[in-house]
Amino acid sequence: MANLPARPASAAVSAFLKQVESLPAVRAGTHRPGRLIFAIDATASRQPSWDRACAVQADMFQAAAAHGGLAVQLAYYRGFGEFAATPFLTDGRDLARRMSGVSCLGGHTQIGRVLAHAETETAREKVAALVFVGDAVEEEADALCHAAGRLGLRGTPAFVFQEGEDPVATGVLRQVAKLSGGAHRRLDGGSAAALRDWLNAVAVFAAGGRAALARLQASPARTLAAQLPAPPR
Repeated sequence: MANLPARPASAAVSAFLKQVESLPAVRAGTHRPGRLIFAIDATASRQPSWDRACAVQADMFQAAAAHGGLAVQLAYYRGFGEFAATPFLTDGRDLARRMSGVSCLGGHTQIGRVLAHAETETAREKVAALVFVGDAVEEEADALCHAAGRLGLRGTPAFVFQEGEDPVATGVLRQVAKLSGGAHRRLDGGSAAALRDWLNAVAVFAAGGRAALARLQASPARTLAAQLPAPPR
């Protein structure tokens, strides 16, 4: 795994880092935190999207705290074939600092690599959910669908949050989510609040499963729960 490079944080990220200083780390207990991979397209002009994700990620830990806690691995791709992933982290402050050290670089999408990485990780130790945030697909659809199906067989659903209105990306990403046993949602308007609400719902699912998600009254949780396939009997 590549080390995450350092860069000066944006003003929005710097303000957020001060905010999360008071956020407590998840304490170890008898229940192991749910493991979640948080993967983001970090190519070209996606820096604003990256900063939005940085500004809301700590809420995932808070949302999951009552359901056993959360361990998040940040993964991203950018540039010429660059792919990096952190260890699984249980402290929102640590994840925020690592995210603030990343800048976006032009390059092609590597969604297949994200899916393969998630499969490798869940083969080592169960990953409860994969989150992917992106806006484009430049890879062969059948290969991505096959990789998503393999991930689904391992019981790791992909929750795909699509920014933008690319109809080709919508078709492929929707299939990826479905074949993995997850859900697809298009984000409108680049709202950090909307992304936060969806990520919180996935965090609760990763920490507490379907039952915890079903108990949430918020609209994003109900929408995600409705998209999930029925559990096997």
